[in-house]
Amino acid sequence: MKVKKQMLSLKAYEPGKSIDNVKKELGLTEIVNLASNENPFGCSEKVQQALQAVSNYARYPDSRAEDLRGKVANHLRVSENQLLFSSGLDEMIQMISRSLLSPETNVVMASFTFPQFRHHAVIENTEIRDIPLKDGRHDLEGMQQAVDEQTSLVWICNPNNPTGTYVNETEIRSFLEAIPNDTIVVLDEAYYEYVTASDYPDSMELIDEYDNLLVLRTFSKGYGLAAFRIGYAIGHEELMSKLDIGRLPFNTSRFAQIAAQAALSDEAFVRNCSERNFEGLQQFYTFCNEFKVPYYPSQGNFIYIEPGKNPEELFQFLIQRGYIVRPIKDGVRITIGKKEDNEGLIKLLKEFMENETSSIKLTS
Repeated sequence: MKVKKQMLSLKAYEPGKSIDNVKKELGLTEIVNLASNENPFGCSEKVQQALQAVSNYARYPDSRAEDLRGKVANHLRVSENQLLFSSGLDEMIQMISRSLLSPETNVVMASFTFPQFRHHAVIENTEIRDIPLKDGRHDLEGMQQAVDEQTSLVWICNPNNPTGTYVNETEIRSFLEAIPNDTIVVLDEAYYEYVTASDYPDSMELIDEYDNLLVLRTFSKGYGLAAFRIGYAIGHEELMSKLDIGRLPFNTSRFAQIAAQAALSDEAFVRNCSERNFEGLQQFYTFCNEFKVPYYPSQGNFIYIEPGKNPEELFQFLIQRGYIVRPIKDGVRITIGKKEDNEGLIKLLKEFMENETSSIKLTS
């Protein structure tokens, strides 16, 4: 089998354990999934109402998603030709990587960020220059120093997944000023709807000023449409026309386009989800401060904590009791759920931490 040699170093994406699989595996009847950063409050009721009108399944969807394109352009106050739609942001990352990266280029990214950036860079056989985070945040100075004439692409996940930290307006402006105009800078704003920081960048304003800026957003998180797989990019028309060449025909379904239009029309639902997410974060901050568990204040719908033990041990402790979280590196990423789900998980986290403290005392 003559597979690209770089593929041999990779593994297929492994999603978090599904609720049904955990139920079967552990014989549990109730499972709370706080591992995948899904919206625990679902989606707007307007989505279900809109989908009831869908018919004639034999027809292909609108390849350019014209109706949705018009609504998103109006919502963001950008030109329709500044938009490109994809089957979730995973496909958009693939399209960008395929279009911009090659063995003759390099890509700059954080060393602890969304793994699909690296995954597709490896597939395109480009040089990867990953810069360690500083206090859980992108080290923009270090990333700037890593950029040279061969740098085709810079990834900035804002807020960063999995730490939830963000780059502010002043920082990103300084960075963009220092980057060559032929190097594309991508701001992945998948969690934009959850952001509450007052100094978070106005990326739509930045796009008007910087030709090499590309912004990614999705309907999977704040809008609660993860099952439909639809995201989009915003950038300058010339750049979008080039990226569009690498897009698969009919890459977003008619269902996804209609669902996204309906979701976009219900801003009150999104605001409510953001407010409840903020309240949920406070629950976890209180726990972490009480038990002195290291964490990063988050601008997403998740929190990354480092309990000081093997994260796999904590993961197993929680999953045996019906709660799924995501072990990553030295810690676990926890999706913010409904108030009662957060309370249930925090109760188990306290039990885990108290048991660890007791075992240390007994063995010391």
